[in-house]
Amino acid sequence: MAEPARQAETLPDDAPSLDPLVIERNYRRERARRRARVQRRSAARRSDVRFWITLLVLAFLTAFVVLAAWHEVQTLFGV
Repeated sequence: MAEPARQAETLPDDAPSLDPLVIERNYRRERARRRARVQRRSAARRSDVRFWITLLVLAFLTAFVVLAAWHEVQTLFGV
């Protein structure tokens, strides 16, 4: 009786490649991913700082306008 032809063993799809160019490309991709993650984290940190500085400036301007208006009202009504 005939037997089926033997097939060469294939590597699983997730097996690492032994090609140096593929290895270098994977290293570059991982470095780029890590760099992007670090940049996103630092951008988020900078945006938090920008938010609080903007809030502080707006609070200062609001207080200044309120005090200036209060002074004008006192001057206008002679208090």
